[in-house]
Amino acid sequence: MTEKKHKGDAATMPEDISRRTSPFDKFATKASELAARAPFFLFCLLLVLIWAPSIIWLPMELWQLIINTTTTIITFLMVALLQNTESRNDAAVQHKLNALADGLADLMQHTAKEDPDSHDLDDCRKQLRRAVGLEDDESA
Repeated sequence: MTEKKHKGDAATMPEDISRRTSPFDKFATKASELAARAPFFLFCLLLVLIWAPSIIWLPMELWQLIINTTTTIITFLMVALLQNTESRNDAAVQHKLNALADGLADLMQHTAKEDPDSHDLDDCRKQLRRAVGLEDDESA
């Protein structure tokens, strides 16, 4: 039922995708999970509440510089970590969708072969493969 894939083609089924992640990917995932939780928000809020009254002891320029620098650095790092996590999630979803579309196209082809009068089904299969970028000579 599944079309034969050419040697060297990318994996098409979710179980064919490597489950190995780099140490940075693992770190980014953990950081993303941590940042999405209420305790992280409360920690950030606590930092602001500790910083705010320091205006009494610090000159205004230094007081502003502390919060601006801190928030800029944290924002910059969090964007990089969250973008890494989001990109990997998008790629995983795309692999799953490609596998579903490929399997559906194969099923449609198999059904079309069994019923010679099903030209519409074969046309639909070809349209599906073109729509999701599944060509006969390449895999998802």
